Amino acid sequence: LGLLWFRSPFTAWIRPSSRIMDPSFVLGEPKTTFPNVIIDPEVVIIADSFQNLDVYKLSMQFAYDVYQIVSSFPDFEKFGLSSQLRRASVSVPSNIAEGSGRQHQKEFVQFLFLSKGSLREVMTQLELSKMLGYISEETFIQMQGQADRLHKMLNRLIARLKNPGG
Repeated sequence: LGLLWFRSPFTAWIRPSSRIMDPSFVLGEPKTTFPNVIIDPEVVIIADSFQNLDVYKLSMQFAYDVYQIVSSFPDFEKFGLSSQLRRASVSVPSNIAEGSGRQHQKEFVQFLFLSKGSLREVMTQLELSKMLGYISEETFIQMQGQADRLHKMLNRLIARLKNPGG
């Protein structure tokens, strides 16, 4: 009762929550999203379009945040770590999109596993970025939180696709 629901480009129907950290927890948050919102990793609905999947929307936000982070990396990393981070982060939502367009659910599941691998790749590269002093511990922790949520959502979607009745 009394819950307000909002629609934004990076989340399906979302509700304000006090369970989330401060409003700045998402780096480079677009002005079109609302602060203090949650995406419940336990609620994954197979949508008619990949763009309606919460996991896709959160992965797009994750890629956006990675792009914001690498924009401050040293120029000599332009074709090194920065480029690799950008490619790996874009691979997460791209694999979700590509897999959803495949003919069989088994193929979709395989692409979701590729997304999980890309997500791990990004986190490895962000950890190295932290070690090199390109990002702060706080930024790394924020991105780790997003990655953890994405990982849970991907696992949940994989489970639902593997066992549709369960």
